[in-house]
Amino acid sequence: MQLPNPLKSPSLVQKLHWVSDPIGYMENAAQQYPDIFTGEIVGFGDTVVFVNQPQAIQEILTNDRKKFTAVGELNGILKPLLGDYSVLMLEGDRHKRQRQLVTPSFHGERMQAYGQLICNASEKIFSQLPLNKPFFARDLTKEISLQVILQAIFGFYEGEKIQKLRQLLPSFLQLFESPLTSSLFLFSFLQQDLGVWSPWGKFLRIREKIDQFLYTEIVECKQQRDPKRTDILSLLISCRDEAGQPMTDQELRDQLITLILAGYDTTATAMAWGLYWIHKKPLVREKLLQELDTLGDSPDPISISRLPYLTAICNETLRIYPVTMFSFPRVVQEPLELLGHPLDAGTILIPSIYLTHHREDLYPQSKEFKPERFIEHQFSPYEFLPFGGGVRRCMGEALALFEIKLALATIVSHYDLMLVNRRPEQPQRRGFNLAPSSGVKMVMIG
Repeated sequence: MQLPNPLKSPSLVQKLHWVSDPIGYMENAAQQYPDIFTGEIVGFGDTVVFVNQPQAIQEILTNDRKKFTAVGELNGILKPLLGDYSVLMLEGDRHKRQRQLVTPSFHGERMQAYGQLICNASEKIFSQLPLNKPFFARDLTKEISLQVILQAIFGFYEGEKIQKLRQLLPSFLQLFESPLTSSLFLFSFLQQDLGVWSPWGKFLRIREKIDQFLYTEIVECKQQRDPKRTDILSLLISCRDEAGQPMTDQELRDQLITLILAGYDTTATAMAWGLYWIHKKPLVREKLLQELDTLGDSPDPISISRLPYLTAICNETLRIYPVTMFSFPRVVQEPLELLGHPLDAGTILIPSIYLTHHREDLYPQSKEFKPERFIEHQFSPYEFLPFGGGVRRCMGEALALFEIKLALATIVSHYDLMLVNRRPEQPQRRGFNLAPSSGVKMVMIG
């Protein structure tokens, strides 16, 4: 059966374009075929159907586990990073079980506890900046994000023990910073251990050290069993499934690394984009400061997170360059029709978050940063989906949004910053995410 709107360029050309410039690849295709097209990319089974029409996305995400299914093995390119038991690798009942065990960590009272930590970390890290000396905002937001995720997962982020992990994680993630090294995951033939200086050899050695840390932490936490501990690791260790079974050490390790990697770099990138846009648009900054002033001198974190204009800024930041470009791939389970195109069982569909967020019929002048869109209009979860959707919607969404809002509010209200470059910041693939290519160069002014 003919797949919908196949792109004409040769498979190899498409693959190289996808790896080097995923936004250009998707935008070129959408100019020819605005709602649905078939591309030949690297990963996810190679031949995939991109969908960015909201009704079609709704059809896909509301029929999860029925007409469509999210097959964990399609994320096989992430396996060397996350392991076999990561919630991203599982499917069906095993996936449901792991989600149910992990989700409570990101809600209710736990959020209150994270609130003060986020504000304190943001203030402390920016207070150490010298005046008039350029810095990269993304380096600092990564430091905030790392403190928050380590505190949330292990219950601590200071001390000798954690220093080891704090050094390992950034060097681990740095391996995916350039399009070249991140292609290690896209092309399995590059995964050759040629010693400590080879990219893959370096990755394996750092991963081993991180695993050592995680397994030691798991064993210690099990031995000490402190009922007063409220961190995610303690919660996961005490969890039992319907059969009364706890998670194995390997399952715990894979969930921890998934949570660390999913919650660290993505949130830091979104915060850096937020700082960029707020300082790129003086009126936006002014309006935000006026709104923050309405809360008085020492507002509580929950009140800050409910501010409508701050929320609109965060939403528009996540709309214009969503950190994750597409939702989890889905596989068609039975022959069906989508947007008038017949699809066979086994067809792989990718809901494109980026293309949906840039549909001119939904977001006129989509390349313009306009937080007001989110004040004037309520978008459906199939029109605005920065955290994906369906049964695979990001579990850490509530904590990520909370963190982005509080960090931006704290930084903007306490410090006078300025962008160093007049040139627009361009998005660039950083591993699996879309990050600002130059890291958002700023300066603190007196």
